[in-house]
Amino acid sequence: MIGILDSGVGGLSVLREIRALQPNASLHYLGDSAHCPYGTKSPAEICERVTQIADYLLGKGSSLLVIACNSATIHAVGPLRAIYPIPIVGMEPGVKPAAEKTKSGVVGVLATEASIAGEKFHQLVDTHADGVRVITRPCPRFVELVEAGNLEGDGVNEAIDEAVAPMLESGADVLVLGCTHYPFLKKAIRNRVPEEVVLIDTGPAVARRVVEVLPPTSDFSEENAEIHIETTGAVSVLEGLFPKLLPGLEARLTKSGLAD
Repeated sequence: MIGILDSGVGGLSVLREIRALQPNASLHYLGDSAHCPYGTKSPAEICERVTQIADYLLGKGSSLLVIACNSATIHAVGPLRAIYPIPIVGMEPGVKPAAEKTKSGVVGVLATEASIAGEKFHQLVDTHADGVRVITRPCPRFVELVEAGNLEGDGVNEAIDEAVAPMLESGADVLVLGCTHYPFLKKAIRNRVPEEVVLIDTGPAVARRVVEVLPPTSDFSEENAEIHIETTGAVSVLEGLFPKLLPGLEARLTKSGLAD
């Protein structure tokens, strides 16, 4: 079983990519919507909560853990890897591919406050963006919109323009979607930026990494290919969101048994 965790429903964008590469894998997802967003919380709060969720998913039988949240990865992946002797795959903003693709020398990173403030992010910039101007912008409204199931419309367009316009005016020709919620707004963002602007979503790369680190004894069969999605929030909200976010995909949706 592959365990996947996120602050809410954003990590479903990563689950979608994993499912595409491993259609017979058993996926157990936990979205911590009752505590969303993580981006405005302290590193200690994020690490403590992510550790609780990891314990829960491993207790349910997960043999590989995906931290499908940039904020959680930045502040918790190191401690988790020191605790658990299993493969743990995390997320990080796509600074490296963005720096490789820019022609103007200016890259915009849309992310959460916690991701941008983390030392790991600054290390990414120092290591992979030498000579490139990296502009960052926290986008808490993007998370709120996705968690509410608002993927298009005037409110979405206003939030996108507010975040993206200053980056475009500064010459950015590559935009990094540095939070797993943001790919669900990719179509709307695409419609609000010039055609030549490149959008970077790291979900597919994370899915490929998951396949690479799967235990060699993994034996996937169609009868075990269940997707179980738990939420710490209201199941009724998840039931309304799921068809919008992952149309055509079937999953068992339940209230999480994880204690607050």
